[in-house]
Amino acid sequence: MLNRVAHDEALVELAKSKGANYLTGSRVESVEDETVLLRDGRQFTARVIVGAGGHNDPLRRDHWNESGLKIPIKFVLMNGDFGDAVELHFGGMAPGGYAWMFPKDSGANIGVGIQNKFAKGRSLNLFAEDFFVRYGEDVTFRGAGSLPMSGTIDCFVKGNHLLVGDAAGMVLPSNGAGITIAMIGGRIAGQTIVNHLNDGTSLHEYENEWKRQMGKVMSNSKRAFMFGSWILRLPDWLINLLFNPLTKPFVWRFVTCRKPFIIF
Repeated sequence: MLNRVAHDEALVELAKSKGANYLTGSRVESVEDETVLLRDGRQFTARVIVGAGGHNDPLRRDHWNESGLKIPIKFVLMNGDFGDAVELHFGGMAPGGYAWMFPKDSGANIGVGIQNKFAKGRSLNLFAEDFFVRYGEDVTFRGAGSLPMSGTIDCFVKGNHLLVGDAAGMVLPSNGAGITIAMIGGRIAGQTIVNHLNDGTSLHEYENEWKRQMGKVMSNSKRAFMFGSWILRLPDWLINLLFNPLTKPFVWRFVTCRKPFIIF
């Protein structure tokens, strides 16, 4: 399983080696045209500005009128030996979402995400604590947040502004995965920006290339999420019956964003 801390540190070092500068402890107050205003009063200008700050990104907040489903999540990191198998739990344990245990070399990432409208008034905290206790108490870190689960937004580009990653809704609704497709989106955006600055290529080529590479995957994932949200509202005993060796190939195709049926 991916070590996110090591992964993100490696990306930071790679970006630094290419000339990127990081302003840690700084907050963006607003973005207008080619100017970024920080909360401490400093200003920066750029010909192209990219918003990559998640679904609460200030660029998206100020210039995009996009709303969508956000699933709250809570997770912990625990020390211990949790084996090699990934665990995913559905139904009443995590209504409208799922609970997970992702094993690591010397521990695990354990978490829960739900849709509040299916939780019957019960809070995420209660679902999370009930799930965490199944795995012990050797917690080394606690975290929380939310995932955009409506799929990509209608447009990624407005003028000289671009959105990437979670800010653009680049999370697969059927499984909550966002690292890989966000990196694909970032690569396409970076290549498009270079071409734009060098030869005037339209920034909207970023959207076109994203749709060519990832549009079908995202469409399949959104379709699977809508179908799954309906299925996972059923009683747990019925969900358990539906998850069986006969349905495993279809479930796997849904989760991995493929069409559920192959027609020859």
